[in-house]
Amino acid sequence: MHYVSTRGGAPALDFEATMLTGLARDGGLYVPATVPQMSADEIAALGGLPYEEAAFRVMRPFVGDTFGEQELSDMIGRAYGAFRHDARAPLKQLTPNHFLLELFHGPTLAFKDFAMQLIGQLFQSALARQGRRACIVGATSGDTGSAAIEAFRGLDNVDVFILFPHGRVSEVQRRQMTTPEEANVHALAIEGHFDDAQARVKDMFNDHAFRDEVGLAAVNSINWARVLAQAVYYFTAAVSLGAPHRAVSFTVPTGNFGDVFAGYIAKRMGLPIGRLVVATNQNDILHRCLTTGRYEVEGVSPSISPSMDIQVSSNFERALFDVYDRDGAAVAQLMEELKGQGGFTLSQGALDRLRETFASGRASEDQTRAAIARTLEATGELLCPHSAVGVHVAEQVRDPHVPMVTLATAHPAKFPDAVAEATGRRPGLPPGMANLYERPERVTRVDNDLAAIENLIRERIAR
Repeated sequence: MHYVSTRGGAPALDFEATMLTGLARDGGLYVPATVPQMSADEIAALGGLPYEEAAFRVMRPFVGDTFGEQELSDMIGRAYGAFRHDARAPLKQLTPNHFLLELFHGPTLAFKDFAMQLIGQLFQSALARQGRRACIVGATSGDTGSAAIEAFRGLDNVDVFILFPHGRVSEVQRRQMTTPEEANVHALAIEGHFDDAQARVKDMFNDHAFRDEVGLAAVNSINWARVLAQAVYYFTAAVSLGAPHRAVSFTVPTGNFGDVFAGYIAKRMGLPIGRLVVATNQNDILHRCLTTGRYEVEGVSPSISPSMDIQVSSNFERALFDVYDRDGAAVAQLMEELKGQGGFTLSQGALDRLRETFASGRASEDQTRAAIARTLEATGELLCPHSAVGVHVAEQVRDPHVPMVTLATAHPAKFPDAVAEATGRRPGLPPGMANLYERPERVTRVDNDLAAIENLIRERIAR
């Protein structure tokens, strides 16, 4: 099993190298050279299996010979064993043919745990086998950082540095990143917004001398293993609702496009997905692009759904690679236009191909609050603002004859102020996290400056 860069200028890698490398040397993102297929019988056989067994069957073809079958199975078991719900990703019905997929039962209360808990296991095994350390650097709009720190805290083979935009994450998200005591994790509050943090991470990867000096590795959704792990719950949800014998659609609250791209991979593998609906907040670059064909960066507006306050959606590049017939040079040209001119225009053929799979919609701040209040009153289900964006958009676009699954990406307690404002009800943290507000914080403020960030990392990594 080999992986190729979306920009066509980096060597193909196996799964282990792809996972540990993260961003390709040409600045592109790795994708499978070919997407393994699952037959209708193989998909149907996932019905009734424990989540861990379904995950093994979906992911195994992508791993190649990097991990033995028992080793991979054991790592999956350790990754999900601490989740608070036996189903791991349970479905709840909101209205006839509209379901909520709860992805917040992991240790940091967000869907990122499905990938990050597993990546922690995969990295530890691969690095130990190679006898080396890695310096993991990530940017976060809130949830990725806490999930990464939780997955890698205290591990022997890694140092972890997470950049988050100062003042632009919720208090719970911030405290999840700043309260761990382990010496190998570092929370860095960068001046600016998420796109600035993400840009500095990409700059570090493109500084090849620094990359090699510190053994840089990535756990943002630019890392292919993140996308692969997230593809699993599309299968488990769809099979629960009748797949492969009928199609199921999904609405995905979307910022960096990684979670919805995981659904696209599930569809490419053979899962009968009707539509993949991209749900955006007021930072709606993806909705505008799918509507007009123009991908153009505007200023980031802070919102009550901060994990979606993104204008440069990195994983969109992976979708572009396919709709441009895997022409790396064409994708590289688009990315150069984005960097130099702040946007690009899709060809009509590429736009048409995107629209064959993806629909889109947006929710304003008022519409998001209204969806939280309406859903609580009608169903008793308390939504986080991101999940509410998804529910609002799903209600606008869904076909009542096709099951629609909206991804509930975070626990409402991660955003208590927004939920309380919408409902008058302040959600409490689960018991294991109840003392979060009492724990001391450890955080470093850094300028939005590549050299300053690189020097800080050099000073703090274990040698």
